[in-house]
Amino acid sequence: MIPVEEHLARILEQIRPVETQSVPVPRAHGLVTTAEVRSRADLPRFDNSSMDGYAVRRQDLEGASAENPVLLPVSGDVAAGDQLPREHVPGQAWRIMTGAPIPVGADAVVRVEDTDGHVREAQFRVQPEEGSNIRRAGEDVRSGEVVLPAGTPIGAPQLAALVSAGVEQVEVVGPVRVVVLSTGDELVPVGDAVGPGQIVDSNGPMLEALVREAGFFPVHVGHLPDDESATKKEIKHHLDHADAIITTGGVSKGAYDIVKKVLSGEGTTEFVEVAMQPGKPQGFGVLGRRKVPVFMLPGNPVSALVSFEVFVRPALERRAGRRVSDSSTTGLVTTGWSTAKERTTYTRVRLTRDVTGEYAVEPVGGSGSHLVAGLAMADALAVGGADEEEVAVGSQVELLLLRPRRDIDGRLSAQEDDGSDRDGDGPTDPDGPQDGDGRTDDKDGA
Repeated sequence: MIPVEEHLARILEQIRPVETQSVPVPRAHGLVTTAEVRSRADLPRFDNSSMDGYAVRRQDLEGASAENPVLLPVSGDVAAGDQLPREHVPGQAWRIMTGAPIPVGADAVVRVEDTDGHVREAQFRVQPEEGSNIRRAGEDVRSGEVVLPAGTPIGAPQLAALVSAGVEQVEVVGPVRVVVLSTGDELVPVGDAVGPGQIVDSNGPMLEALVREAGFFPVHVGHLPDDESATKKEIKHHLDHADAIITTGGVSKGAYDIVKKVLSGEGTTEFVEVAMQPGKPQGFGVLGRRKVPVFMLPGNPVSALVSFEVFVRPALERRAGRRVSDSSTTGLVTTGWSTAKERTTYTRVRLTRDVTGEYAVEPVGGSGSHLVAGLAMADALAVGGADEEEVAVGSQVELLLLRPRRDIDGRLSAQEDDGSDRDGDGPTDPDGPQDGDGRTDDKDGA
């Protein structure tokens, strides 16, 4: 068996970002820039007011105060979006709204709160500093300046900046399109009748959701039968358009482990045993003329999920040009559990709060890697070291979060507010380490 870190390193050293594309800015959300992006306009584009108030000349309000207000006639209103040219007349004022262009000749804006607010003649109770409450053209970004450097992930704030800067197209690492294929004659698609000896394919929808939640694009979710010819044909077809392929099941030592038979020796494919539980049998290779990464995961649902979080997610992030993220944190163990000897163990856990406000950790669900009820209740995977045989009460444990942290914290805050556990606590795991890593019918073994 090889360590988890070694298998991950072997995968990442073979991953390259997908090809660069030029895409319209609205379609660039979630993608990463490959070149610096420069503004095509000054931001702001013109001098404008940062307040509702009055545009004035500072010198016209010499000595103005609450005890000695100065009265100025109002020339008219300037609204946001006003396109008419406005000339400021000395000794007068313009009533102006936030975002409206500053009339030529005005050098300050007095807040409406510092006046009596009248629309024809207004009393001013302050003398503003020159430039007060004016946003100057180009004070944010000048035309030609860099808005986003290369390597920037484009989120909602970046989209706003690009659009404001007049950028219409942007060079990015292309979207990562992922094909998910579950294997096994025993599997039935969601919605079909389940016959004797059959089970519903849960891995396909789960992995599709994981891919989408991670910010990638599932383009096909299908099924591979226990047939070598059909399996080879299906995988070869997807190598022509997918940016990554994930298969589950058929990677261990069983007589019907078709994926292993079909892909052994193809491209850079290797099938290995990783010192982890669940998820020991793993396969990975780069295949086809387009050098498509193919992840061959065990088929039990927990094994597939753990494998995705540990190996597939960081590889897809590199494929997308992102920096590989770390979604780990720590927690204090309140209910201990056994771990697998000489393996890194990933235990499904539920999080609460201890008296210090930190995460408190207890295992949830049964020990089998085919059990999905406990998985549904889990907030995180607790990582047990290969040199540990148990995780003791009171110890700090590394946590690989399975839910967004804000979702976890929101649930815990709600429970603290009403003194209850709205989601319910699943059963703890008193039986020790997780077992078999096979396909959903245990064909893949441990």
